[in-house]
Amino acid sequence: MSNGTPTPTQAQTQPPKPPKKKQKSGFFSRFDSLWLMKAVIAAFFFLFLLLPLLSVLIVSFTGQPVNILGSLINPDILAANLDRLSNASLEHWGSLFGGVYMSALRNSLMLSLGVSLLVILMCLPIAYGFARTTMPFKKTFAALCTMPIIVPTFISAAGFIIMFGRTGWVTSLYQSMGFDGTLINAYSMTAIVLIQTFFFFPFALWPMVAAFKISDISLEEASQNMGAKNWMTMIFITFPLAIPGIVSAALLIFTVSFSDFGTPIILAPDGLNLIVVEAYREISGFFNWAGASILTVVMVVVAALFFWLQRLVTKGKDYGTLSGKPKQTKLNDNKVVTTSLAIYTGLVLLIPVLTVLSVVMQSFATTWGADLLPRGFTLDHYQTIFTRSGDNILNSIILAGGALVISVIIATFVSYFVVRENATKLDFISSVPLIVPGIALGIAYIQMFNTAPLQLTGTAFLLIVAYAIRRMPYMIRSTMGTMMAIKSDIEEAAVNLGASKLLAIITVVGPLMLPGIAAGSILVFVTVIKETSITILMAPSSWAPMSLVVFQNLLRGEVYTASAMAVLIIGLVLILQALANKITKNSLY
Repeated sequence: MSNGTPTPTQAQTQPPKPPKKKQKSGFFSRFDSLWLMKAVIAAFFFLFLLLPLLSVLIVSFTGQPVNILGSLINPDILAANLDRLSNASLEHWGSLFGGVYMSALRNSLMLSLGVSLLVILMCLPIAYGFARTTMPFKKTFAALCTMPIIVPTFISAAGFIIMFGRTGWVTSLYQSMGFDGTLINAYSMTAIVLIQTFFFFPFALWPMVAAFKISDISLEEASQNMGAKNWMTMIFITFPLAIPGIVSAALLIFTVSFSDFGTPIILAPDGLNLIVVEAYREISGFFNWAGASILTVVMVVVAALFFWLQRLVTKGKDYGTLSGKPKQTKLNDNKVVTTSLAIYTGLVLLIPVLTVLSVVMQSFATTWGADLLPRGFTLDHYQTIFTRSGDNILNSIILAGGALVISVIIATFVSYFVVRENATKLDFISSVPLIVPGIALGIAYIQMFNTAPLQLTGTAFLLIVAYAIRRMPYMIRSTMGTMMAIKSDIEEAAVNLGASKLLAIITVVGPLMLPGIAAGSILVFVTVIKETSITILMAPSSWAPMSLVVFQNLLRGEVYTASAMAVLIIGLVLILQALANKITKNSLY
């Protein structure tokens, strides 16, 4: 009977025990490579997102730039900043109440509310047609409905001028019918509302289609079984079931319209103040730090409020089916209904399609005055942009590529930390760019990085970082979905074989996330290529991308080369968008 002491025979047969690894203990055991990466990402968001926004908030009270980073290394700067902080007051905020700022805020709110209401009313029949009927040409309409959101907003505004300007072809047609003046003033609030309505409606359309598809149709069937007419069922059952999706879509349209910069900067007439245009003028024209900061804070607060409302509306409501999937039902195939809906959808799409076609036609025109068609066609404008603006095309690709690299690296690790370690704070911080309008982020960057030690204003690096921060949420949402589908056993196996956690993520998890990374990459690249507000505000002349060239050419009156460059952007975005749809297998319709 063994007393616990191994016999000589047992001691010879048992393999020698491996030496125990020396365990790190205490505070330093937390500092591994993964922890370091998490700290780097947190520092990135703190430096390039939270600190600039905090700086803008402080400047709105001091009225003068406060060099937060300089205070950490230079006692003189620290003393100057403390002096400015000691004089902080609400004096500058007084300018918000009454005068130009309040007028700009009021106009922007009215514009956004009006656009939201019009978009919802316009989309209701189309969404119902997609979700509940056998409306003909669904796939064609769906493809055309995607087009408006891939066109940069200031290009759609330029196309609107080609149509409804004083020498526009619609105006010529209107006058040839015996009318005087213009059908629609191209430089007016009405024009801005129309452009935003017809080019932003896809943002609301697809959520509304989803709402109609997923709502529980058994209630509608019960209504009809009890003798209700179709129209009564539609009004009292179908539409109420879709209300959460409709309200959510309206709030989304509000935030998109409120932060839109491209349309107002082209079409806003003198005397019409809008908050994004006013903020741009304050920082780029007058260097009014206090005014620009106040408007920036207001934009962020308003956007955050409506983003919060959107989350609130979608969070507490459940009008879906028990399975969470659309219940199969017989689609409405009434010829009168489906034909009417198809004609209506075609008419709605006519404005954005004709607008884009007008830009395309002008890019090939020799001259186009007050006629229905150009006097001749040429390829000279394309030859001009390829010979004169080749660097700008390359700049766009390099800047978008740089933003893409940063987005991929950070989004991959953020997704890992959120999914594996439930890093809710990091998840929240990475979502903040969703509520920060581009013009607000640009103003915050200019204020924050205009002085040493990080004097980055006017550099390509800061522009790339701004692009990456602004589009980061797209990449994170795309990679997070993929990350959730990867079991933790795989990386644990790599760690058990001796790899560090960081190495396991890079070599094992990273390749498995490639589908999500690829889909998110194209979305980031597409949206950066057509980015307007940050580009116009921050792009240095030596790194001017294509979108800035289009904007500058429009201001100089070089409309033909501007149109040619715009068509190039649209073509590039279309190709990338088609690739994204193929990768994400978007089969909503």
